[in-house]
Amino acid sequence: MIYTVTFNPSLDYVIQVDDLTLGEINRTRKEAIFPGGKGNNVSVILSNLGMQSKALGFVSGFTGSALEKMLNDFGCLTDFIRLDEGLTRINVKIKSNEESEINGQGPDIKEEHVEKLYEKLDQLVKGDILVLAGSIPNTLPSDMYERIMERLEGKGVKIAVDATKDLLLNVLKYHPFLIKPNNHELGEMFGTVLHTDEEIITYAKRLQEKGAKNVLISMAGDGAILITEQGEIYKEEAPKGTVVNSVGAGDSMVAGFLTGYLNTGNYEKAFQLGIASGSASAFLSWLATKEDVVKLLKEPKENYGL
Repeated sequence: MIYTVTFNPSLDYVIQVDDLTLGEINRTRKEAIFPGGKGNNVSVILSNLGMQSKALGFVSGFTGSALEKMLNDFGCLTDFIRLDEGLTRINVKIKSNEESEINGQGPDIKEEHVEKLYEKLDQLVKGDILVLAGSIPNTLPSDMYERIMERLEGKGVKIAVDATKDLLLNVLKYHPFLIKPNNHELGEMFGTVLHTDEEIITYAKRLQEKGAKNVLISMAGDGAILITEQGEIYKEEAPKGTVVNSVGAGDSMVAGFLTGYLNTGNYEKAFQLGIASGSASAFLSWLATKEDVVKLLKEPKENYGL
């Protein structure tokens, strides 16, 4: 089973306004509500690609109930811990002449709730995959990822981590199965700016030296680079298309990679499916369907186990 953890999930209220004017009444031209949070995005794409996953995390209030129902409607299993107080946050995404976001704070998560999450994670067994994605809210200890990975160490659980800077660097000692920084984040970890593929590969290998097994570097329109635990290096250009919404593209890449790996056991196929999934979501207003992904694949979908 694949499990995803989202510490501060949301309902994403996406609105389009022709010309946003501060201090005035603005009327939307188009609006939609989606389940939000990086781990939840991974679960939705996994479901779209035919993989079963279970979303973990914390929810509260009527917004939490709505989030859970939306994920279930997308075919995701959920096992959230319900908080007695507060509301699952609403993030407002405003698309106008400029893009703006107003993100909610989210509910207060207490130690007793964290213990309940630990109890659920303790049930994971060898062969399970755990995806830790996104930031950690300020109501939780900043080393939550480390605590979880230390707790699961030696159980044979493959852990994928999609986080930034110290949050990612600090977990490398637990040998995550997959990490997915983008090229800018990779440079920031080492206090430099990376200009060439050779530089990206050099610093990605440093992450392997620190403990990561497979390093997947997304580079937006320039494609992606994968360095496998066997030392193989793959680079692919991004499919051609118009970027509509980059939010969720990285999560889609992680989901596609995991799907390809589980279906084929082949890192190159996993890499190709990851790129197709990430690009397909970037070309849409929300997350890609299986059909959207298949259109961008280089080979017949059967070669990827779809």
